[in-house]
Parts: sequence; C-alpha cells; structure tokens
Amino acid sequence: MNLRTQASAADLPRRPVWWRALWLSAGLVALLLGVVGIFLPLLPTTPFVLLAAACFSRGSTRCERWLLSHRTFGPMVRDWRRHRAIPRRARWLAFAMMAIGSVVAAWSLPRLQWLPAACCALVALWMARLPAREDLPLQDASGNSGSV
Repeated sequence: MNLRTQASAADLPRRPVWWRALWLSAGLVALLLGVVGIFLPLLPTTPFVLLAAACFSRGSTRCERWLLSHRTFGPMVRDWRRHRAIPRRARWLAFAMMAIGSVVAAWSLPRLQWLPAACCALVALWMARLPAREDLPLQDASGNSGSV
C-alpha cells in the first residue's frame, strides 16, 4: 500500500457499528428475498441480489466478497457493477415470472388486483432499458475490449 492509498483510506470516515449492522441486515433481507424470488413468481431475483450487493458493500466486506465470488450470483453482480447489464436469460425469466405472478395476483386478490401488475410493469420497463450482458463487447482480464 503506498502513501496515497494510506492517506485516502485514513480520510474515509469509519461507519459506526450500528450503521454497518443495519446495512448488513438489509443486505441479508434482500438476499433472502432474492432467493425466495427464485421460487415465487412476483419476486424477481436479480434486483434483490443487486440490492444485497449494494448493502453488503456498505456493511460487510466479507459478505460482499462472498456474494461476488458466488458461482450463481457473482457474475450477475460483477456485470451489473461493470456495465449496468443483466443476462438476457435472467431478464426474460423475470419478465415471464412477473407476468405469471401478476395474472395469479389479479385472479386471487380481493382488492387492488392491479397493484402487483403495475409494480411488475415498472420493473419490466426498467429492465427492458438495460443492456444485456451478451450484447456487450468481450473483455480480457485487463478490462480491454476484444473482438469476437
């Protein structure tokens, strides 16, 4: 570590323990919702995993490293951080599950049948605007773009 890195690390305010615990708790809840979203159609997994990564980055570097190195969730988080992109398969799966969940909710809810569909439509519009990971240029280990 050089002097410049030491100085910038010393300049950063250290978050209080209760603040880090709050971020860690929020990250754990988001990750749990993401895992539950694998099985429940109205909960899309990808946004909750990305939220968990953001919370872990503020609350627990150990949990953040674990999530980044996870076989399933790690590539998704790394692609999001690097390019603001999600895998095309995850996007289409999320669209399908949200559509199915919205239909089931509209059929089974006694009131506000439209609310889940409206929330899912907003998430779908947001996701549709994001680039797909497969559409991005390939990069080598140094981060330079390469040709296919």
